[in-house]
Amino acid sequence: MQLRPLLLAIGIMTVLLGVAMIPCALIDWADKRPEAHVFAVSSFGAVFIGTCLWVLARGEVERTGQREGFLLTVMVWTILPVVAAIPFIASGMSFTDAVFESVSGLTTTGSTVLTGLDALPRGLLLWRAIIHWFGGIGIIVTAIAILPQLRVGGMQLFQLENSDRSGKFLPRVTDIATYLGLTYLIVSVACALSYYLCGMSWFDAICHAMATMSAGGFSTHDASFGYYNDTPAPWAAIVFMLIAGLPFSLMAMLVLQGRVMQFVHDPQPRLYFALAIFFSVMVSILYFANTSGLLDEGVIGGLKLTIFNTVAVMTGTGFATAPYDTWGIPVQALILGITFVGGCAGSAACGLKIFRLEIAAKALFAYSRRMVQPHRRSPIKYGGKNVDEDTLQSVMVFMFLYFATFLISAALLGLDGLDPMTAITGAATTLSNVGPGLGPINGPSSTFQDFSDFSTWVCTINMLLGRLEFVVVFVVLTRRFWRG
Repeated sequence: MQLRPLLLAIGIMTVLLGVAMIPCALIDWADKRPEAHVFAVSSFGAVFIGTCLWVLARGEVERTGQREGFLLTVMVWTILPVVAAIPFIASGMSFTDAVFESVSGLTTTGSTVLTGLDALPRGLLLWRAIIHWFGGIGIIVTAIAILPQLRVGGMQLFQLENSDRSGKFLPRVTDIATYLGLTYLIVSVACALSYYLCGMSWFDAICHAMATMSAGGFSTHDASFGYYNDTPAPWAAIVFMLIAGLPFSLMAMLVLQGRVMQFVHDPQPRLYFALAIFFSVMVSILYFANTSGLLDEGVIGGLKLTIFNTVAVMTGTGFATAPYDTWGIPVQALILGITFVGGCAGSAACGLKIFRLEIAAKALFAYSRRMVQPHRRSPIKYGGKNVDEDTLQSVMVFMFLYFATFLISAALLGLDGLDPMTAITGAATTLSNVGPGLGPINGPSSTFQDFSDFSTWVCTINMLLGRLEFVVVFVVLTRRFWRG
């Protein structure tokens, strides 16, 4: 196995994280905060470590294969969170809480252990937004450029058009990263401008735009997006949260090439928007039926609350404008189900992903037909093409690992003394990279601060497994992988 190219990649990304800390130091210095040195020292440390790795790994880049691809994916998403945690540790957080916060940021989960956000230094708030944004583009590139090559969880369906498939584990990765990164930047700028025009300060607009387009959820206020309930900002957020859940390869074709028909022919966006509308309608009906929302908020105000929070959960953005865990048991049950859905493959969103749900549903119907008519051939089609057995098996293995991990982690949280609702929703929301749960401890108006160190680590591992698509991690942990 060639480790030198992997160390080179880790070194470069560590340097980038260190450079990204500089704006945080500058804004704290501008605010004359006594904590300004935290990001200056952290930035120097990260750049120094990254440069050392870069120098050690210098030389001609060697050809890498599938095993290196698996290992690099795991290394990036386990080492970089520790680097991103340095400012949190320097600010006085425990190692466990700091790693939880940085993992939550980079995996764009949005769960937090911090309180009193309105009084925190702006540098720290900006850093939380930056690691969201950094993680978001990392997830997109990983999902489109790397995971399809590794044939993980059915992702081989989503090879970027005209990619070189000659065997390299990162086919034309620089072109892909540039292609997607430019689109990501353009849409993020548009989102920030929209928030500013809706009444946010420039600082809040930029931080919330980073959190929105990465499907993250870190806010600069304890009230989350509810701080702006009296402005049009939640309506703008609904639009951009839905965009964040779309395939960014399609977004790039639309923004850079004007290829509108790609959305018409791709099956994912159609089902994605259909489910978003269906869930929003169902939550709205249950909200008005089980609460006094119609009297308190009116029809428009109530719809703004229900649609916003439904889309925030489905896309894994995790913002909240109201304590939806108080809207009655039917709403809680529906929200829990929505937590698992997620967005489209190749997006910053979370969960099972739209294409897996569609393929699994079609496989179930095909199996049912064969039970009635054993000799009947029932091919499974997706996007007008037959789904091969390898892809179908990848999807089913992914879904098995997903729900098995959910059950085990929920059981571990329950054994640690958490109440059933907190344990179940804590496992679901971190595994699906959504953010807030529904329990009395981790609800949309609360944080994960009261979790024990053991429960915090369970949730941290969940967030990483959810973002790494499970199979990657389990493959790296097998003995055969290290034997070659």
